[in-house]
Amino acid sequence: MPFSRRNFLTASTAGLSMLTDVGLIRGLASVTDEQAKAPVGIVQLRPEIEPLVRLIEETPRERLMEEIASRIKSGLSYREVLAALLLAGVRNVQPRPAVGFKFHAVLVVNSAHLASLASPDADRWLPILWALDEFKSSQARDVTEGNWTMSPVEESRVPSAETLRDVFHQSMRTWDVSMADTAAAGVARSLGAAETLDLFATYAARDFRSIGHKAIYLANAWRTLQTIGWEHAEPVLRSLAYAILNHEGEPNPSKSDLGPDRSWRQNLQLVEQIRMGWESGRIDEKATSDLISLLRTGTPTEVSQLVVEQLNAGVSPQSVFDALHLASGELLMRQTGIVSLHAMTTTNAVRFLFDHVSSPRTRQLLLLQNAAFLPQFRESMQRRGGVGGAMIQDLTATGSSDAVSVDAIFSNVGRDAVLAGRQTLAFLDSGNDPGILLNAARRLVFLKGNDSHDYKFSSAVLEDYRKISVPHRDRFLAASTWYLKGSMAADNGLVSRIRAAMG
Repeated sequence: MPFSRRNFLTASTAGLSMLTDVGLIRGLASVTDEQAKAPVGIVQLRPEIEPLVRLIEETPRERLMEEIASRIKSGLSYREVLAALLLAGVRNVQPRPAVGFKFHAVLVVNSAHLASLASPDADRWLPILWALDEFKSSQARDVTEGNWTMSPVEESRVPSAETLRDVFHQSMRTWDVSMADTAAAGVARSLGAAETLDLFATYAARDFRSIGHKAIYLANAWRTLQTIGWEHAEPVLRSLAYAILNHEGEPNPSKSDLGPDRSWRQNLQLVEQIRMGWESGRIDEKATSDLISLLRTGTPTEVSQLVVEQLNAGVSPQSVFDALHLASGELLMRQTGIVSLHAMTTTNAVRFLFDHVSSPRTRQLLLLQNAAFLPQFRESMQRRGGVGGAMIQDLTATGSSDAVSVDAIFSNVGRDAVLAGRQTLAFLDSGNDPGILLNAARRLVFLKGNDSHDYKFSSAVLEDYRKISVPHRDRFLAASTWYLKGSMAADNGLVSRIRAAMG
């Protein structure tokens, strides 16, 4: 057909009619402009992870496992799921009224990750998929409590790289949430991971509010960012700053004399007395025993003072931490429950921070604060009543000449704590590989665990076992059986669902 302006217009009109009036794919509901836009008033994540986070946020709990499993089978990576899980939590779950309760959906992410790393290949998806289900539970609870969602940062107030360190410290010292939010964004944009840890660790253990969860959050969030990549740090650090400044229902701590802050103010003075070269010293089992004894009755101030005296006498910080780990295990033996288990998980978190920060003064304060926290855990337990008098050094191996099996130990866990603890010591005293017992403990958490604390506690204990001096570590592990999952506990039901979804 000869080309002409009329022919062109006729053909163009027909083509445009086909493109504009008829959908290219029939049978699909249309997507409006409004639906395609990013939600207004909600912090936006990096474009490569935002769609997966929204999938997790918007998929109903009863379908999420199957949706994620389908994508895993199509190539979705472990790292992508881990990143989206953490980011969905920090965007949708508020660390208020305490850094705990529903916020465990965030706190448990690194614990689930540690469990995955230590598991056989075939089991590695179980902890992460369990944590996804836990997030949906916490998300629903957050909705009933006001449906908080992290908002975009106020860009005009983000400090420059030159001033952000001063602004961050000022916001933390004055407990200024708004200033801390923009300072945290600046830290994420300008500073590296190591300096970021030092900054936040300065304040994560300064008060006893939320029974140690502030330090737990810092340790777990920083570690998870090391895996998923620091390009995702900004919303996590903003959530972390918000959590550290939690003092719900109280006046501004910088202008008040409140109980949760007193050990910090006292320890700020005590660190000035610590000798040069304190980080090196001798392993001293008597010092460990003396500190455990004082932790049973002493005040936070008395305990911190003894730690300073021991450091100045040439005792290694390792011997101090041996005492803190064992004393927290003894608290668990005396009253197995939510308070005592957090004595152990808090000690785990503070120990991690102590081992990884670079500032000697921050390390000193972390050590003294951990020591001061344990009497406060003890006092919290006493207010609940029913605290026993067990002493960890009295826990001895069973006298039976028969070999103790892992199956026998875990059949008693949850039913006869003393016997399970004694059998654990007998198993280890006989020269058996502790890894066999540790792996069994992890697997039982996968099968029986039904609470974030099961993952947090087991990951902390199994990690700390290797950090404690050899003469003490077996007794610490034996004490942990008071809260580990036993083989006679009911299955959680989620494993079968995960297996079905993964096909």
